[in-house]
Amino acid sequence: MNYLPPKMVCETKILTDDPSSLQGPHKDPLILSSTQMWPPLPTSASLAPPSSGAEEEQAKEKVHIREFQPPDQESARRIFYEGIKERIQSSAFRGLKYQPLLQSIYTVMAVICFVVTKSLLVTCCVPIFLMGMRYYYSRKIILNHLECALRTDMSDIDQYYMRQSGSCFWVAVLDGKVVGIVAARGNEEDNVVELRRMSVDSNYRGKGIAKALGRKVLEFAMLNHYSSIVLGTTAVKIAAHKLYESLGFRHVGVVEHHTVPGMTHSLLERLFFQLRYHRYCLQLREE
Repeated sequence: MNYLPPKMVCETKILTDDPSSLQGPHKDPLILSSTQMWPPLPTSASLAPPSSGAEEEQAKEKVHIREFQPPDQESARRIFYEGIKERIQSSAFRGLKYQPLLQSIYTVMAVICFVVTKSLLVTCCVPIFLMGMRYYYSRKIILNHLECALRTDMSDIDQYYMRQSGSCFWVAVLDGKVVGIVAARGNEEDNVVELRRMSVDSNYRGKGIAKALGRKVLEFAMLNHYSSIVLGTTAVKIAAHKLYESLGFRHVGVVEHHTVPGMTHSLLERLFFQLRYHRYCLQLREE
């Protein structure tokens, strides 16, 4: 399988709505064109909501997405670290909403406490204790997971993505500052590309940057004739899942009790920390 060099891919734009212009002569036709899935790739001025302020309009014009360069390493690691770290509270508190079994166990524990102690005050402290334990284990495991990622692909982005055939890494830049990241990792055997490491600086969200980053991966996949794009996420926030759906991804399954590096599978971990791993797929062409 032949891949376009990352630099060529990142500097190429989709100039037509005709899917045949994006394919080689012997490829199957695309299932969806870019305009069928969403409007044409946004200009830099469309990455933020409308505003009457002249300063905001100027800022929007300066937002653009380009391929990763070695000087971006620390900024990319920071955005990735802060984005994943935000999931500590989401996993500890919002995540309980999707864990009915644990809800039942916690309720039984509170009832048993009341039966044994006959104290309403002590019983009221049980939920506080349980939430505290959930936060402790969520923080412990997610930070361990982060350290693992920072020691592997995020330790040398240029080597892991830019110098690997079928892979690439992009950054979103505003006024010379890196404010968002996304990666594409190709699998030649399955003819599938994985969308990875998407994150936007919390100070610059709500401007459409994440969607533009996702579209860049779509463009990369189409130009390199991949059959589909896949991604997996443990995100709890509904906004993250709506973003993937707006990009055309289809939810294809959930893995309960997902494990990540740093987990010991102890009884306490299973009692206070659980992850749901959502899988998404965007089919570009039939094989």
